[in-house]
Amino acid sequence: MWMFDWAGWVIEVMALAFVGVIGIVALLALVLFVIDRSQTSDAIRRNYPVIGRFRHIFTELGEFFRQYFFAMDREELPFNRAQRDWVKRATSGEGNTVAFGSTRNLSVVGTPLFVNAAFPPLDNQFASSEPLVIGAAARQPYEAKSFFNLSGMSYGAISRPAVTALSRGAKDAGIWMNTGEGGLSPYHLAGGADIVFQIGTAKYGVRNKDGSLNDDKLREVAAHPQVKMFELKLAQGAKPGKGGILPGAKVSAEIAVIRGIDEGQDSISPNRHIEVSNSSELLDLIVHIREVTGKPVGIKTVFGSDAPFRELFDLVLQRDEAPDFITLDGGEGGTGAAPLPLMDLVGVTIKEALPEVANLLREYGLKDRIRLIASGKLMVPGDVAWALAAGADFVTSARGFMFSLGCIQAMKCNKNTCPTGITTHDPRFQQGLVPEDKYKKVARYAKSIVKEVELIAHSVGVPEPRQMRREHVRLVQDTGKSVPMDVLYPVKDAG
Repeated sequence: MWMFDWAGWVIEVMALAFVGVIGIVALLALVLFVIDRSQTSDAIRRNYPVIGRFRHIFTELGEFFRQYFFAMDREELPFNRAQRDWVKRATSGEGNTVAFGSTRNLSVVGTPLFVNAAFPPLDNQFASSEPLVIGAAARQPYEAKSFFNLSGMSYGAISRPAVTALSRGAKDAGIWMNTGEGGLSPYHLAGGADIVFQIGTAKYGVRNKDGSLNDDKLREVAAHPQVKMFELKLAQGAKPGKGGILPGAKVSAEIAVIRGIDEGQDSISPNRHIEVSNSSELLDLIVHIREVTGKPVGIKTVFGSDAPFRELFDLVLQRDEAPDFITLDGGEGGTGAAPLPLMDLVGVTIKEALPEVANLLREYGLKDRIRLIASGKLMVPGDVAWALAAGADFVTSARGFMFSLGCIQAMKCNKNTCPTGITTHDPRFQQGLVPEDKYKKVARYAKSIVKEVELIAHSVGVPEPRQMRREHVRLVQDTGKSVPMDVLYPVKDAG
């Protein structure tokens, strides 16, 4: 009999609990109804109380459902699933062969198609990519081992474990690592990689309190044997022509020391270097930094038109002084958070800009003096090979290396909620990024790029990638027909 009493008691409790839950839900709905009907900022919620909230929920979840369930392999932006999967396979050491044909739409305008050679070199005629010297005229020239390297990402913009893993991975792969404009942190140095120190408009790490350049701090940075070059950033693809503000809430004691700013205070980056208002002053600053550091100095910029480049190159010939390299970023936007109009609409894409600037260097007879580095969404072998054929001496990537760390393109880089621990300083998320594991993936990614670009080079009939030329690439046109790149962008030599 007691079993029936116990069962009855359980059923009664469950019934009461159910009624209680229904009551709570009804009360919550009533409260939300009153709130939604009373508020004036959202018309949908005011006209459709409670149920109007689902629109916001579905809008927020939409990008995730599209990414995992609805978008095809080649549809997503800025990087599609096929590109991300290539990086994932490369970082894991898996084979990167695919079956049953390409899933890429080869009729899209601008698609590069490489011209296979009738008689490619035999296996014993292949050559590995040779090192290339940058800044031969500097007191300490830099012999760069790899044509593919790590672009600028600041400590602060990305996390401590991310920087540590990138540093160790870069050392293992034999590539350089760019600090980004946030200064030189201990984590950049931790892995022993070659370092390119980027000097942004705020001069973080080498600044006086007023934001001007501090030569003593510059010498101190240059004294690190790992620091091989200095890059003066004029513009980046994410926000050409715009400075920025580092909120005081992000300026921890550690960040303050590394960047040379006050802890807890907002820090302003001007939209250009305050001492540079023309090409002559730009050359003055380049020469000054090279003289103080003894190391190669170049610039990072975005192409808008050829006029500023012609003005600079005319001056180079007049004064016999030049930047040691130019890093050309595409207007497609990069890892940095930026206003949408600048990211979408300002600056020319790397696909158009790179052949133009390479031609200008040839026209002025400066190709061997000023090395050309291409940056901007170049993260898979085909894009890197295209850039080398178009005229680049080196290619750098930031987002490719973010994917090698485990980035899932959650589009949360400008928030402190990156689920993979790359662009967050929340310890909860950072614990998921283990440098001891991730650095190996970083190195595998870089090595895989080099290996497969060499594979493309061999298939077009040259022994190593820098010997690829524009005639080795055809670009698909709106007619559906492809045209050789050297026809679309004829090479212009000095004369």
